[in-house]
Amino acid sequence: MVESPCPKCHGARLNDMVLSVKINKKNIYEVTNFSILELRDFIAKLKLTKEQVEISGLVTKEILNRLDFLINVGLGYLTLSRSAGTLSGGEAQRIRLATQIGSKLSGVLYVLDEPSIGLHQKDNEKLIKAMQEMRDLGNTLIVVEHDTDTMLAADYLVDIGPGAGEYGGHVIAAGTPKEVMANKNSLTGRYLSGKERIEVPKKRRKGNGKSLKIIKAKEHNLKNINVEIPLNKFVCVTGVSGSGKSSLINEILYKTLAVKINGSKQIPGACKEIKGIENIDKVVHITQDAIGRTPRSNPATYVGVFDDIRDVFTNTKEAKMHGYDKGRFSFNVKGGRCEACWGDGVKKIEMHFLPDVYVPCDVCGGKRYNKETLAIKFKGKNIADVLDMRVSEALPFFENIPKVYNKLKVMDEVGLSYIKLGQPAPTLSGGEAGRVKLAKELQKKPTGKSIFILDEPTTGLHSDDIKKLLKILNRIVDNGDTVIVIEHNLDVIKVADYIIDLGPEGGNLGGEIVATGSPEQVAKNPNSYTGIFLKKILSD
Repeated sequence: MVESPCPKCHGARLNDMVLSVKINKKNIYEVTNFSILELRDFIAKLKLTKEQVEISGLVTKEILNRLDFLINVGLGYLTLSRSAGTLSGGEAQRIRLATQIGSKLSGVLYVLDEPSIGLHQKDNEKLIKAMQEMRDLGNTLIVVEHDTDTMLAADYLVDIGPGAGEYGGHVIAAGTPKEVMANKNSLTGRYLSGKERIEVPKKRRKGNGKSLKIIKAKEHNLKNINVEIPLNKFVCVTGVSGSGKSSLINEILYKTLAVKINGSKQIPGACKEIKGIENIDKVVHITQDAIGRTPRSNPATYVGVFDDIRDVFTNTKEAKMHGYDKGRFSFNVKGGRCEACWGDGVKKIEMHFLPDVYVPCDVCGGKRYNKETLAIKFKGKNIADVLDMRVSEALPFFENIPKVYNKLKVMDEVGLSYIKLGQPAPTLSGGEAGRVKLAKELQKKPTGKSIFILDEPTTGLHSDDIKKLLKILNRIVDNGDTVIVIEHNLDVIKVADYIIDLGPEGGNLGGEIVATGSPEQVAKNPNSYTGIFLKKILSD
């Protein structure tokens, strides 16, 4: 389905009678199409008569207050008419945060889950200030966060670990940031103090001399720009929130390549043309969308390793004696699965007005298979036991079966050693889903003409996980392929070979190229906000 503006109202949603009501020559549709910064300016400069001031005094004061809250959490570039579905998770969270700041309540406990997602360092400073204001009103804020600046600004840190999954769950350190830094057992503390760090590469890659050229990009707020993306390099697209990064890479570049190379039916963003597509034979888009919507989807099936595991069970003596084929070990087809729950392992109870509840199946106890299938064992474990294994446990278990071992090894390398093979897809975080997708792609042979596009892959990742992720991304580039990352994290930006910095601001004030080149070249550009923060980090 394709959406297009209504031919009568042209997207205004209102009839002519309503649109004829104007304040300072602007109707309500034109006003809601302003960015928050423009609207603040418009309201502040309203030319009103004495009588109008009397009527509107309280209203304009309230409007200005609320707009200020949104600007303070770095959302000045959004337009009021923007539909909620197009907002990123970080933007939606900050809108809710602005509402809370505006309420001026005290004695409230606020719990925030990674509020810095999708934020440039420049906006991050505003966010930290906003959270400190809430604290100073007499509130308590508990923030789940990986961002270094937020951790250093905290009054009290609780570091949980030491590892992930079954290796975590312990309080490793607690106290002020300084106390956590002094704790040798805390991995977070070691990164905060600089004892552990992601190193800047000694030299940047030269690339293969070829490039993609996007000519006259004008989707959303992009100002007819020409962008050159060198191939066989680690390319980072940076800029403040709303500067046009997603419009350029996801809407224009990815969708155009998907149409030309994969025969996709998507409608690409507006640009005159993209030159150099003949140098590309594959495009891979790694997003943080879920790998599946139901408990049937899991990392093992998505990566394709479950297929090979079922082969292993089919080849056991017992399975051959019973004449069981590969389908016997699938929980999606009749035969080996538990018929009481149809292989789901859980039963869905519809709560009508409340969210659905899943309870373990009372027949198989959540194992998904019937007794006959569970009687077949490999090295003393049945198929349900294997699905319940973490990647780290499955590696030594399957070390003599290269087909399975190699796929599990890739999952381990992208930092997923702690997740269970049969973990239901809806329980994976966005960052985990993104890394499962990456693991799937990394099993394929590099062509040297592939492009990997990742949108903020560091979301939800600890510095140590970012280190592992960068190792993998660098390996892709060393194989001859190209990696393009939209990112705010300075540890990722500083290791890139080439940076495309958009801006200078967000919304209508963005959409232009501010700087391009290596991190060292961008750091020398005084007009680039990214460059200003890069300069500090490269000189450390």
